[in-house]
Amino acid sequence: MIFISGVAAKQKYLPERFMVGFIAFMNMFVPLSTDLYLPALPEMSGYFGVSQALASVTLTAFFVFYAVSMVLFGPLSDKYGRRSILLLGTSVFTLASVLCALAPGIYVLIGGRIVEAIGAGAIITVSTALVKDVFSGSKMKKILAVTQALGVIAPIAAPVIGGFLLTFTAWHGAFVLLAVLGAVNFLMACLLIETLLPQERYQGTMVHSLSLLLDVARRREFMLLLLVFACFSTPFMAYINLSSFIYVENYGLSPQTYSHYYAVNASFSILGPFLYLRLSRRLSKFSLTHICYALAFLSGAAMLAVGQDGAIIFLICYMPYTLANSFTKSHSMNWLLSITDENAGTASSVIKFMQTMFGSLGMMAASLPWPHYIHGLNVIMLSAMAVSFLLWQFARRFYGDALARAEK
Repeated sequence: MIFISGVAAKQKYLPERFMVGFIAFMNMFVPLSTDLYLPALPEMSGYFGVSQALASVTLTAFFVFYAVSMVLFGPLSDKYGRRSILLLGTSVFTLASVLCALAPGIYVLIGGRIVEAIGAGAIITVSTALVKDVFSGSKMKKILAVTQALGVIAPIAAPVIGGFLLTFTAWHGAFVLLAVLGAVNFLMACLLIETLLPQERYQGTMVHSLSLLLDVARRREFMLLLLVFACFSTPFMAYINLSSFIYVENYGLSPQTYSHYYAVNASFSILGPFLYLRLSRRLSKFSLTHICYALAFLSGAAMLAVGQDGAIIFLICYMPYTLANSFTKSHSMNWLLSITDENAGTASSVIKFMQTMFGSLGMMAASLPWPHYIHGLNVIMLSAMAVSFLLWQFARRFYGDALARAEK
């Protein structure tokens, strides 16, 4: 067992395999919180008598407050430890899920989703920091890839489960299930022994602990590289927002059939972390980044050419981008954490914040009145990749040496 600080060896109830499973389970909370009720979005729009754009606010609001939550809980977990923040966040998530299930109106549901997002932010921040606390070196790279791959199970299974729930219950059932999963996570968190020892924690005041965010933000090579990879989240979250309307309204599929299409695309994400692990042994981080761009632009070009010719063709055209996005998640997280020497909770919260905010921009852009959903998605994808590629060229030119040192 390869652990740092001897902390994980003290885990009485969560040895290595269970710890990896626990981290992977926590990484599933955000995709479960979104993908589980995607098949019901058109139904929810009709149930509350609101527009598609307002129904989609339940997704957009979740991601915006989820991002803000991570920024707050990252420094707090560096000061107060992982376990207390995890227990607090899980409790908030579980109670908010119950509120969402009982929501009598769309605005109560949106409010419940905001509170749910705050709890999810604490859970995800701690799950990422635990990887840095417990594992190091090549072991950390493998664990990041493994947990990323296991986390793909959620977006594959969630819409299928959500579609199945709709056969015997309304949209409320998805939030009841989220509340149950939150309760399970709380019980598992109770078994966790603190991984950040008191002497390793930030010793300043609670207010001053937020200044750790500025310390991370001052790392120019870190922030620029983060912006490069955060752009990949924009088209993917736009797809999540639009997918049910593309398949159900454009192509006339049932919610159950849509969930199968969504799951097939999500299953392609499994290949990303494993492809990254295999190629990272032989290629530099710079070469791996170029692979991400090649896959993304291939998908954009295919969608532009034939993406509107049918549901199956659209699915095939988008798959390379799904692979690029999952590949980028493992690749960027390992590179960015390698740049960070301390305050892993703060660094991980900044990483997740930027990824989520850029994803939220994609969701907002997807809600614009596009003449055709697929056309709008394609514009979002190509625009985001163009911005990312320009930032990448800037990073290579001015911070190439610093980034290369982090690679070693």
